[in-house]
Amino acid sequence: MGDHRFEGIPAILLGTCAENHERVEEAFTSRYGHDYDVRVFESAEELLGCAGDLRADNHGIALVATEIGLTDGDGVVLLDRLHQIDATSRRIVLLAPGVYSANLPTLRALLAEGRLDTWLGIPSAPRDEEFHVAVVELLSDWSWTTNAIEVDGVQVVAPMKMPEVARIVDYLQRMGIPHRRYLADSELGQAVVAAAGPDAQFPLVRTPSKKGPDSEEIDADEIMSNPTLAEMASKMYGSVRDLDPEFVADMVVVGSGPAGLAAAVYGASEGLATVVLESEAIGGQAGTSSMIRNYLGFPRGISGMRLAQRARMQALRFGARFFVGLPVDALEPGLDGTPHTLRLEGGDTVRGRAVVIATGASYRRIGVEAIEEFVGRGVNYGAATSVARDLRDREVYVVGGGNSAGQAAVHLARFAKSVTIVIRRASLASTMSAYLIREVEANPVISVRPNSEVVDGGGERWLQWLTLRDRVDGFEERVEASGLMLLLGADPCSEWLPDGVARDEKDFVLTGRDVPPELWRDELPPAALGTTMPGVFAVGDIRQASMKRVAAASGEGAAVVPLVHAYLDPEVG
Repeated sequence: MGDHRFEGIPAILLGTCAENHERVEEAFTSRYGHDYDVRVFESAEELLGCAGDLRADNHGIALVATEIGLTDGDGVVLLDRLHQIDATSRRIVLLAPGVYSANLPTLRALLAEGRLDTWLGIPSAPRDEEFHVAVVELLSDWSWTTNAIEVDGVQVVAPMKMPEVARIVDYLQRMGIPHRRYLADSELGQAVVAAAGPDAQFPLVRTPSKKGPDSEEIDADEIMSNPTLAEMASKMYGSVRDLDPEFVADMVVVGSGPAGLAAAVYGASEGLATVVLESEAIGGQAGTSSMIRNYLGFPRGISGMRLAQRARMQALRFGARFFVGLPVDALEPGLDGTPHTLRLEGGDTVRGRAVVIATGASYRRIGVEAIEEFVGRGVNYGAATSVARDLRDREVYVVGGGNSAGQAAVHLARFAKSVTIVIRRASLASTMSAYLIREVEANPVISVRPNSEVVDGGGERWLQWLTLRDRVDGFEERVEASGLMLLLGADPCSEWLPDGVARDEKDFVLTGRDVPPELWRDELPPAALGTTMPGVFAVGDIRQASMKRVAAASGEGAAVVPLVHAYLDPEVG
């Protein structure tokens, strides 16, 4: 599976009527003409013909923006037909002044079905910054998801079809780090291999040169050999060993999903010395979501990666410290007011007066040995948006009926030949949000296979086939499959917690009045987000009966900070 990078300058295609031609052309060429091939048409057929020619020549089509009324057809029909030519292109309906109200019902239906990304009024002034904010967001999203970014940041060098590369690229993608993959026998690949030395193991990861992007000299200290996430994170972001040995945080947040990030932002902004420890990449499960459309304040949606990185930058601005790629092995509670100690994989420790558990939940294993053997080789737990472009024109299966599965299917449908959602239930109605069900049902690439489960799979080096079993009649069918995304519900990431933190029968952490009365102190339950261990709190999906929504997790992350303040200074609380 290679790097499907487009050739040449990506295009922006515009459809407009003669009356607005000049305004539309000026709005796009003045801002984007240097970096994109901007082409304007008054005819839908001419625009579609151009799109077909561009794709035949492997040119990317970043965005198509069109008015509804064109000389020879409906702009909505044009967008639907364009989607069949290039499903990765972002789609905008342009509205001239005075036509918004008449078209609102149509636009609402199109958005609900995922048939366009947004609608925008045609700029009537030279600097319509709100218009361009929307366009830039869509272009940036297209660039990340199609791997069309031109910034050559981190370089990953390896032979083709090496499963370890997927782990590294997924981390870089989720961290929002520009990167490129190079084959070991490419010109740059050979230079990196030579600099790394004969004992280096693939994949090789080269960080940006301190001598600047134009330097052709490659230093061995820029190169990591088959690095762990902790090694990459330490090289790029620093290590806990950089902390003063006597340092004690006011609040240590374990986990950096929406709940942990919100706790970090609000805690650091209110003066708490805050440290965040993350075992993988910033964002948790939410960070893998290709597009979150139901989060307050983002009408065009936002990817999990962007939401996580924005929150991280907020927390950094207020002084929070982040350490990534470091799983916590154990929590040792403080005694008689002494700090809690968090022991990390590798032996390092971090101390904190208060601890916020925000480790969330991980996707449940499928329990099929043949499938587990292909993890990283066509099989992925989670949405794995970084591998979507490698599945262009392939048959892909998504197992799971929740929102994460729906978001993954919609994203994969931009690239794959077909996407099949496999669910054990009879329908998606009880597990997936209505807006996602509408998008799934309206997308001709996506189908749903109810009452079914994956029971086998195989291939030579990479996944090539699956066996599906009907749970009603037991019938088994073998199908072609190049990709399998497993989003099977959640098991809490609580194995590192001591016995003093009470959990339910499924190992979710108990907080507040969910704690059994026999575990209360002085006949009082813990604070609303407090656990049975003083000074230790829990937020987000790790808690029993959490809502499993980004907004709810963020709210809990913010709400825990006053409780931490009250614990640290009872008189103020």
